[in-house]
Amino acid sequence: MFFLLGLTLITLLIFITSYLKDSRKLINGFLFNIFLFSAMITTIDIAFETQNRFLILLVIAFVIIILLVLTFGIYALILALLINAKIVLKRESRTRANSLTFFLAIGLILYLIFSTIISKKIFPNEINMFLGGSSVIVFYYLFDIFNFLMISFLYQFNRPKLNQDFIIVLGSGLIGDRVPPLLASRINKAIEFYNKQKLITNPPKIIFSGGQGPDEKISEALAMQRYAVKNGIPFEDTILEDKSINTLQNMIFSKQIINNLISQNSASIFVTNNFHLFRAGIYAKKAGLKSQGIGSKTALYFLPNAMIREYIAFVVMYKKRHAIIVSSLVIINLILSIIYHFFVISYL
Repeated sequence: MFFLLGLTLITLLIFITSYLKDSRKLINGFLFNIFLFSAMITTIDIAFETQNRFLILLVIAFVIIILLVLTFGIYALILALLINAKIVLKRESRTRANSLTFFLAIGLILYLIFSTIISKKIFPNEINMFLGGSSVIVFYYLFDIFNFLMISFLYQFNRPKLNQDFIIVLGSGLIGDRVPPLLASRINKAIEFYNKQKLITNPPKIIFSGGQGPDEKISEALAMQRYAVKNGIPFEDTILEDKSINTLQNMIFSKQIINNLISQNSASIFVTNNFHLFRAGIYAKKAGLKSQGIGSKTALYFLPNAMIREYIAFVVMYKKRHAIIVSSLVIINLILSIIYHFFVISYL
């Protein structure tokens, strides 16, 4: 018991050290999950060593939940994704970007069909072995998704000090020249922080960052500035960055403005929607900004679709790592299938 307690404390300290050093690292999600797993094992051990009824009931409830998830989880997930897809497509525009929950549900259905075909063993044994190895790739991505979701959740708890020189508001699409609700929530969050800081010290300058898309009448930066001024922000406390077309450029161009106005040592934060917060933090790091982010709320029905989009963006961001790992798994599985064919089948 004491060994497991010590191990849990060590994993917690490792996570805290890494997170405090730089909260914008994907590995922090993995480290926190290691701590959670260690804490779970420790709790189970303490429950049965001390015969504490509450802990034993807690462990039993946890085991039941795990069994239910393993047995029915994928079916419940498919149903939930299809329901969510219907809601999103009803309330939002019918685009591929808004249909990700539907596509994921179809993908899971195809995976179930694929798994059923493999279980029937209608192919030669070595082919079945090779196809069955695809489950390892699925588990790899499930593991990666779990780490991604955990660090995305943890990063929501940033509480920047009220001593900022700049607030960078990241743009998103306009409807003509109008600020839609998703973008309005970001501006409102920046206004909230601005007003809180104004009560105790000098208010920050707000940099509105976003260029003009092909279907937009004006730049996102100008539309955001107009919205903020209309909602009480003094015009002289606003700055336009209207050249960027993606998040990385938002950060790079905003940093150039900050450096030109003050210095590299100025304090700044950025504002975006909560689902986009962690990825934006990584881009801020790439741009050389020390800025941490604060997230505005997103409608609950839109979150699953948004998080899927975020994870896809992360896979693209780290495509070399994923390509190396997946290729390695495929090669290892192919080698094992060949070994099975020549050494087992031939022997028989």
